[in-house]
Amino acid sequence: MKMRLNLEGREGRRAKEGVGEHPAPESDYLTMFRASRRESASDEAVRTLKGQFAGSLDARMNFDSVFRVVRKTVLKHTGRERPGVGLALADLPNELGAYWEIGGNYIVMNSILVGAMRRIAASETEYNSFIYTILAHEYIHSLGFVDEADARRITAAVAIEAFGPEHPAAVIANGDIWTIYPVLRFAPSGLNENIRFVENFDIERTSSYIR
Repeated sequence: MKMRLNLEGREGRRAKEGVGEHPAPESDYLTMFRASRRESASDEAVRTLKGQFAGSLDARMNFDSVFRVVRKTVLKHTGRERPGVGLALADLPNELGAYWEIGGNYIVMNSILVGAMRRIAASETEYNSFIYTILAHEYIHSLGFVDEADARRITAAVAIEAFGPEHPAAVIANGDIWTIYPVLRFAPSGLNENIRFVENFDIERTSSYIR
């Protein structure tokens, strides 16, 4: 059984109707996004109400670095953690951010959406916040929170507590990604193919269990 972060909320479902099977080319949807997007507030303005981890997603980070923040913030809020989590990237349907298969050890994240966010994010903070939200949601599933609504609620609560309510991670976790980033509706859609495993992921926790 797969636990999925389905990015298609109520607004997304309505907007997706009529899109069909032929999404706009990447250059087109990025142009649409950049032309219509509101000017982003500066990182300092966004973090008017700071949490303990407010500055932890500001630098350029790899997946493992972001996941270290996920671990710390989820543990602080829930008191739960687990070692040995792996990460894979795959070309998934564009309404699916990631999934966790119950009984497995891997989070599988949508590489197409990750690439799109890398291009359209206004800052490292915004991009890392997107990655944080997806990883946190699936990691929370892996800790035994199987119900999708519970996982969404806990992910939002963790982000708000850790970063403050105005931080991009809290806004994304507490919102509807299709409303925040409507351009992602036009990203190419995969069929759970081209799976690539990320090396050196979660090494901080896994290494202590390997002797």
